[in-house]
Amino acid sequence: MNTTHRRLRRILLLALGLGSVSFGMTAQAQSSTDWPTKPIRFVVPYPPGGPLDTMARVLAEQVKTTLGQPVVVENRPGAGGNIGADLIAKAQPDGYSLVMGAVATHAINPALYSKIPYDAVRDFAPVALVASVPNVLIVNKEFADKNNIRTVQDLVKYALAHPGKLNVGSGGSGSAGHLAGELLSARTQIKTVHIPYQGAAPAKLALLSGQSDFMFDNLASAASLIKEGKVVALAVTTDKRSDILPEVPTVQEAGVKPFDLGTWFGVFTTAGTPPAVIAKLHQAYSAALADPAVQTRLKQMGSNAPALTPAQFAEMVVQERQKYQELVKLSGAKVD
Repeated sequence: MNTTHRRLRRILLLALGLGSVSFGMTAQAQSSTDWPTKPIRFVVPYPPGGPLDTMARVLAEQVKTTLGQPVVVENRPGAGGNIGADLIAKAQPDGYSLVMGAVATHAINPALYSKIPYDAVRDFAPVALVASVPNVLIVNKEFADKNNIRTVQDLVKYALAHPGKLNVGSGGSGSAGHLAGELLSARTQIKTVHIPYQGAAPAKLALLSGQSDFMFDNLASAASLIKEGKVVALAVTTDKRSDILPEVPTVQEAGVKPFDLGTWFGVFTTAGTPPAVIAKLHQAYSAALADPAVQTRLKQMGSNAPALTPAQFAEMVVQERQKYQELVKLSGAKVD
């Protein structure tokens, strides 16, 4: 069909009121078929060097090969991850903007911050769950040895006998570690003193020096301290033991129920992105996550994330948001 015929056909379709529907569907189908035709932006809402950033860069290299376009990782930290997440919440819904969302940005922060610039459920389209890592209850070694604390029940017994004397450190008010500590206190009726630090790293230094007695830390970052015997690990926070520390029981196995908390992160794009584009992204990231080298990295982190469809991931986010809304309320933490 030559140009003149195409123009006449379009005029006729417009006159019949069919042009916008017909041509709109054709354009969308064509764009979904050809997608992607330009580089993809992958925002990490945290500083460089952390586990989310590292994994984002590993996956970007894998996905680039599958999709045939560069995946450019961009660190946009600030406000507990809200700044970077908001960039993608307000991006064009075309699949060219992704964010490595996490339990903080999509479950904790909506309840923790009095004002948040996005809706963690309405403004995003989940693509793929990347990792799910337990937190672990670790105790200062000198304190544990002195008081013969080797189990969660030992710690609870000590806390009940010394109300308000135990210091629990965390990476900040409203952090996953803080909320885990509050849940432990609520489930066991112990009274502790929460000491928030400016991040998990200084919180661990405080634990090692004896400024705090125990804390809940991400298993991936605490594993080396545990294996080197610098801290005593009492339990992991998920409902199943970790493969990298199979000898460490769960908090629930210690009799504190229900108790199932973990740190997770995954890929999101902007809500309204065409389903065919989301399907392509999901396929690309699923293939990357199945790569043996990537699997090895994830296992070293202690991840036991299941393979979820976008719909299953979306359902998980809703459930996690409800869970942490209750925990934040319980903790009394709030960020203006």
